[in-house]
Amino acid sequence: MKSRKIGTVGVGEVGLGGMPMSIEGRPDDENRSIRTIHAALDAGVTLIDTADAYHIHADEVGHNESLIAKALQSYGGDTSGVLVATKGGHLRPGDGSWTVDGSPEHIKAACDASIKRLGVDAIGLYQFHRPDPKVPYDESIGAIRDLLDAGKIRMAGISNANPAQIRQANEILGGRLVSVQNQFSPAFRSSEPELELCDELGIAFLPWSPLGGISNAAELGTRFVAFARVAEELGVSPQRVTLAWMLAKSPVVIPIPGASRPESIKDSAQAGDLTLTPEQFAALDA
Repeated sequence: MKSRKIGTVGVGEVGLGGMPMSIEGRPDDENRSIRTIHAALDAGVTLIDTADAYHIHADEVGHNESLIAKALQSYGGDTSGVLVATKGGHLRPGDGSWTVDGSPEHIKAACDASIKRLGVDAIGLYQFHRPDPKVPYDESIGAIRDLLDAGKIRMAGISNANPAQIRQANEILGGRLVSVQNQFSPAFRSSEPELELCDELGIAFLPWSPLGGISNAAELGTRFVAFARVAEELGVSPQRVTLAWMLAKSPVVIPIPGASRPESIKDSAQAGDLTLTPEQFAALDA
């Protein structure tokens, strides 16, 4: 797989989003999730994205982080080049709802807990998960800066941010913001300004739910005719075409499709090898 960079670290063009393995609808068999992560590694994926909030029940915070740690430990090959990115600042009380806590105290405590679950000395990429309207944004990002300065995280990112917040975060971090993770897919194009700003600043843009989310990914080809048509022309899946379209938009884009089956991530990982003609790209981007 070809590589792109997050900060100075090279990763594959396509990453793996771990959310589907840990929230509602996750596999009953944990071994299937482990096999999916192993399949991603076999396919050359070297970026795995997770968060402490990827769980269902209140007593299993960090379920996905623990799952990824287990998969990496049991993998038979070299995992030294794998970048695990996790996030803090989002919470799931266990009743199916999502809440936020962007206080510096919570972010720092959440980071410490993630370090323990992942079994690392420092987190490769730590991202502020979602702005908290009750906490000034500069205070939340200040906590991320403190973690970076303390060596508890090696790189810093933000998620669900607008252009002003991207610029503010980069300034607070002293130019050390390396990634922005926002929702982006054929069905959700409103993060185009953030993608363009990341391209301008040379910051990695990590689209989450790039295939439209767990319930919509399988229907992508029926909902978006252009993607189905190009997929038929190339003899590949509409999902692979979608990821190739994103990669063609900018060299800073690294999509992180979620997967809970080995077959899904194997297909997604091949998107970087798919070349779109200018006409095909224009039709998809219209």
